[in-house]
Amino acid sequence: MYQYTALVCPTCPAAFTLADLGVKRYDQLTRKERPGLTITAIAKVPAQPGPGARAGGGPAWPQDLPVPEGAEPRARAWWKAADPTWRPAEAALAAAEDARVILPDGPEYEELRGWLKERDVPYRVSRHWEEAEQVGTVNDIGGRTELVAVPQGAAPAAGPWAVAARDAFAAQWDALEELPEGDADTYVPVGALVPADWAELLPHPSFNPVQAAAVPVVLEGQKHLVVVAPTGAGKTPIGMVAALEAYARGRKAAWLVPQRSLTDELDRDLQLWRSRGLRVVRLTGEAAVDTELIRSADVWVATTEKFEAICRAGSLRDALAEVGCLVVDEIHLLGDPTRGAVLEALLARVREDSAGTRIVGLSATVANAEEVARWLGARLVRTTWRPTRLTWQLPLLDPVDETDWAARTAVRTGAAVRIARQVTDGGGSVLVFCGSKRRVRSTALALAADRGVSTVGVDADDAEAVERLCTGAGVRLHYRDWPYKREAEQAFRAREADVLVATSTVAAGVNLPARAVIVSDTTLGMDRVEVSMVQQMFGRAGRIGAGEREGWAFLLTDPAERAHWQARLAAGYTVRSRLADHVADHLLAEAVQQRLSTLEEAGSWWAGTFAAYQGHDSVEPLHEAAKFLASVGCLRPAADEDRLEPSALGRLTSRFMVDAVLADDLATALRQAPVPDDPLAAENLLADLLSTCLPVLEQAPFTERAKTALRAALRETGRAADEPDTPRRPVPAEAPAPAEDEQRPRAGDLARAVLLLAAHRPALFRGRPAYVLGIPVDSMTGILEEARRYLAWLGAQGPLGTVHPWVAVVAADLSLRIRWRTLGAGRGAGRLLWMCERMATAPLAPGLVPRMWKAARARGIDAPDWNGTTPPGDCAISRDGYRALLAERVTGTRLTLQGEEVRVWAPPGAAIRLWSGATTTLHIADGEETTLLLPPAGPAGAGDGCRGAAVFTRGDRLASGWLGTYAALPV
Repeated sequence: MYQYTALVCPTCPAAFTLADLGVKRYDQLTRKERPGLTITAIAKVPAQPGPGARAGGGPAWPQDLPVPEGAEPRARAWWKAADPTWRPAEAALAAAEDARVILPDGPEYEELRGWLKERDVPYRVSRHWEEAEQVGTVNDIGGRTELVAVPQGAAPAAGPWAVAARDAFAAQWDALEELPEGDADTYVPVGALVPADWAELLPHPSFNPVQAAAVPVVLEGQKHLVVVAPTGAGKTPIGMVAALEAYARGRKAAWLVPQRSLTDELDRDLQLWRSRGLRVVRLTGEAAVDTELIRSADVWVATTEKFEAICRAGSLRDALAEVGCLVVDEIHLLGDPTRGAVLEALLARVREDSAGTRIVGLSATVANAEEVARWLGARLVRTTWRPTRLTWQLPLLDPVDETDWAARTAVRTGAAVRIARQVTDGGGSVLVFCGSKRRVRSTALALAADRGVSTVGVDADDAEAVERLCTGAGVRLHYRDWPYKREAEQAFRAREADVLVATSTVAAGVNLPARAVIVSDTTLGMDRVEVSMVQQMFGRAGRIGAGEREGWAFLLTDPAERAHWQARLAAGYTVRSRLADHVADHLLAEAVQQRLSTLEEAGSWWAGTFAAYQGHDSVEPLHEAAKFLASVGCLRPAADEDRLEPSALGRLTSRFMVDAVLADDLATALRQAPVPDDPLAAENLLADLLSTCLPVLEQAPFTERAKTALRAALRETGRAADEPDTPRRPVPAEAPAPAEDEQRPRAGDLARAVLLLAAHRPALFRGRPAYVLGIPVDSMTGILEEARRYLAWLGAQGPLGTVHPWVAVVAADLSLRIRWRTLGAGRGAGRLLWMCERMATAPLAPGLVPRMWKAARARGIDAPDWNGTTPPGDCAISRDGYRALLAERVTGTRLTLQGEEVRVWAPPGAAIRLWSGATTTLHIADGEETTLLLPPAGPAGAGDGCRGAAVFTRGDRLASGWLGTYAALPV
């Protein structure tokens, strides 16, 4: 009888027992078909018996990871134990040159620790330990194999997967090294490294080892610098020193952060600077730009996107030249699919700029930090020190049917609840990261239920009920539009709650450390979580401020994905350029800023990008991008094909930072759509196309409760009254059911409903309500702001003739009404809102526009067509500026349609747009009354509702026919 057999494969030779292979006799092994056969290397995996490994072929090595090379020369036997009754095989211990064990430190493991100690087997313990795995080149009978990893509950791994498992074990082993009694002697007094007058501007009296290593380099010269350290290592004071160094040289400092929430936090950190006389200004996409304030400021705190927008605004070019230091927080986000391209284009520009702006990049741990530093021409300061010890693990989930979403969710929730209980029972705090807002709510309810709270029948979409029940259980929730997120932050910091369930915003934004971090989901929406994001989540583990010196991080993985995540985390995050995905946008931006004007210069620009540095050096994408931009009208046709001259549309597209491809998709859809013949149809059409052409809108997530409310609102769209305060009409009981096609949800339906609510029922948004139709208003903000940007872009094209006049008129009105939606302004309010904005000036607009609006409405003013030349009391611009603004209005314009002719008087320089159906013409007014012919209608003809005239100035507009509705508010 055969007891052992060997299956030899070129990649992963390993030894197996018949029992491991699921058979009792050798002849069973040699059968042609053995359904469900599971192969496991000879190894008693040190864990409680669990579900068997998943059968099937081995996974392919990820293409974006380098394949580790080199054989394992030593006889290794490394174990991770999660079963107190387990013991290593004596034969394996005898054969191993290097035997090690990682195990929990609980009392039930005391006997196992004694057993290992008797045999001089090195071991390290962890208070919270979940993994069970054997990694090595020695099997349980003492035989040598190639390097193999055998995790409990998953298939054995060999080749590069085993190397990744070995490296992961080594990292965990190193992390569990006994902590020294203290490292106070490694801290350096601030005054020893920086001038005395800077010390009071820094947050702590001493620098930690990371800061002490980096600060002297910051002060040594003006060469670019990249500082790489783990999340939580304290990189902010390094950025502060860099900013102060620039200020001391009489230059400005700009500090870039990836998210608005981080600008809030950094702005609070720099409040002390303001009290000491430094002028600090905070800039985000939601804040208006005060050019004079920016020019006078010493330090700018900005999101990357806002800083890029400032770069594209020619009016601030002189202020940009005064920036002596650009501090880039999270510079590793060069590889981010969403933000990476903007950051790379910006850094490539600064890197080549003659203004002498120094780049100081602060980065989390990345695998190719040297490559990033070499591209920037920067010095690299790299350290692995962090104030707390961090141990990360990949607990294995029980296998379930991959097609059963509910089962997959339940097993993740159950594991998160179990681990959280273990940590909090020991007096610790826990951060649980989930991949969606709904998962945050459902997981929080599960945690509350585990603490004895009755959650039976509670709707996870009922925010008030979820908040009430979870708060009572010491569990809080946090995500961008959660109504109670500020209270959650305060409660978690004050230790009134010991569990915080959140989306990735806490990882990348708000600083809320905990003893343990549980990453419950490996996807965000439909996308796999980036390794850099997981590392940031892990970095929140360890509460240094509470005197704790250890942190634990857990990424829950199923059997099919565990090897992938182990490989990725062992390899670390590698920054890959994302610029090639957005070449057209950034080529246009460089041309608009007059940094290049030919394809040859574009090639030189591309050669200086990180994309080219990483080997994407072909200029063919540039030529394709230039052709595309010319085809959509963003570049002017040139006799010399090498010339790149932005058109007015191109400058507009770059200034609004709209995606050129998406913008063209939207413009094409509008050209192909029939010309509407009333305001309701026009607004419906715009909402429909925006919600299907823009991915942010099309894929917008909502709770089930919100979906129900929005779909109901969508069904009533056709019955919605134009008057904003008209109550909703109930659906008659005898009303026929909608057709099946009308009932079936379509992509973008929910975002379309939000836009139509803003357009048709603006009173719902008046006065900053927390909810609209039971839906948190914050959950609508992203949709409304993204739509507003594209609507403003469309509205600004009225004088250019690049969109149909109806599009420009309706979009301009709707964009302003959405921006000032808390005023509840109805159709036709756009012109008056525009006038209030201009009189208020950008920085004062948030306070002055509502006040001026209410004053105007109280006096019965419905449009900016008054005759007086005295500025209103709240007007923030000069008298000369006010008179110039009055001249920009279309006030006094006369439009008279008579048959095929239009009699027009318009201000000099105004654009006169005429149309018959889809056919339009453009004329420029000379200040004289004139008669113009309507263009001939297309093959489809044009009814009276689809013929007309419009006049556009730089910011104002007036049109005939049904578009006249947008000239003023209804009486």
